[in-house]
Amino acid sequence: MSDTPFGFGLPPEEPEDGDEGEKKDQQSGGGQGPANPFGFGLPGAGGMGGADNPLAAMFGSLNPTDLGAAFQQLGQMLSYEGGPVNWDMAKQIARQTVSQGTSDGVKDASVGPAERTAVEEAVRLADLWLDDATSLPSGAGTALAWSRAEWVEATLPAWKELVDPVAERVGGAMGDILPEEMQAMAGPLIGMMRSMGGAMFGTQIGQAVGVLAGEVVGSTDVGLPLGPAGKAALLPVNIEAFGKDLGVPKEEVRLYLALREAAHQRLFAHVPWLRSHLFGAVEGYARGIKVDTAKLEDVVGQFDPQNPEELQQALQQGMFQPEDTPEQKAALARLETALALVEGWVDAVVHAAAKPRLSSADALRETLRRRRATGGPAEQTFATLIGLELRPRRLRDASRLWASLTDARGVDGRDALWAHPDMLPTASDLDDPDGFVHREHLDFSELDKMLGEAAGGSAGKPDLRKKDDDSESDDSKGDDTE
Repeated sequence: MSDTPFGFGLPPEEPEDGDEGEKKDQQSGGGQGPANPFGFGLPGAGGMGGADNPLAAMFGSLNPTDLGAAFQQLGQMLSYEGGPVNWDMAKQIARQTVSQGTSDGVKDASVGPAERTAVEEAVRLADLWLDDATSLPSGAGTALAWSRAEWVEATLPAWKELVDPVAERVGGAMGDILPEEMQAMAGPLIGMMRSMGGAMFGTQIGQAVGVLAGEVVGSTDVGLPLGPAGKAALLPVNIEAFGKDLGVPKEEVRLYLALREAAHQRLFAHVPWLRSHLFGAVEGYARGIKVDTAKLEDVVGQFDPQNPEELQQALQQGMFQPEDTPEQKAALARLETALALVEGWVDAVVHAAAKPRLSSADALRETLRRRRATGGPAEQTFATLIGLELRPRRLRDASRLWASLTDARGVDGRDALWAHPDMLPTASDLDDPDGFVHREHLDFSELDKMLGEAAGGSAGKPDLRKKDDDSESDDSKGDDTE
């Protein structure tokens, strides 16, 4: 069974960049010497082949007779005029990918009334069990059973949020590869190149989302809230495939996955800053990505307009180079830690709810952990899309920390840490969970109360230090003591 989307889990023992050198070697070449630093394969002098002609740079292998037909085909492919990604194309290709079925021959199918009822009952029971495991109330106003095609439709708005910032950078880079003196005279060409980027991303994202639709079991598998708020969704066809060879009753598999979906929904519904925090971390990392313009120049120079799929296939080999700067490293650490804390909290809460009630709880927990750790096509595809392998390496550490917090502070004290992002554990805290559990922490609810009193004209001096022994008490207590 392949990994959950993006491979959220523990890293493998060995480094994963061993194949990257081979990929780069396979994609290298195409340069034409010092006279042609951009490697476009310019033809000889005269006619359309002059080195100062941007059209020759793009279509050096074509003669003037073929050029009109090439532009006509490009016009059909790039008719979309909008943002950096052709989302109409992405949706169409995702639906086509879903309709083809997965590699094991499982086809998508409409969800019948019996399956919808089973999902609704599983989510309802899961919410009852979670009431004992977390202080956060239910976050799922509706329980839905989706087909793979319905998952595609429902999650595309979230994909747009995640991918558009990166695609914008690629679109700009496709124009920037022309020499500066050419850019002033090649406005239409630059626009076409950016449209090409939009079409390329639309194709690539469509394929990625289509592949993911064949793997995910709910709307929150990736650790990010991809579906509409307040709607817990499961995919019955994928749940059946997931539990096929586990030797666990189908009802228990469905219920355990419903627990995970419902736990995610509680967290994202009642921690209002969390969604923007995670999406902002992805965008922050994307801002530090450097596009490999050398590879882009080489690919564009060898582009055959009659075979546009070659461009997409070439760029799938990866053209992003994360900047090795302190800011970029901080953005990566922030993102990985946030994802680990979300998944670790869900893992700890679901285990606490399921362990006393499901005999298969331990086996299902370990299966999902291994599933995240092994990696798969979904993770690789997303790494290609934004140049980042989203792997919270500290999932098990985070799960142990949340469990220790539950023992030391109780459910209410543990969940109170979600009140403000600055109260959460950091990456270094995952190295020393005991130190974090027994450390004094700022109580931001007292700060909010102080600011409210100041706005109302009353002055107070609340104690912003919350001790471990009173962390489970009501936030309004102890604000007049040192």
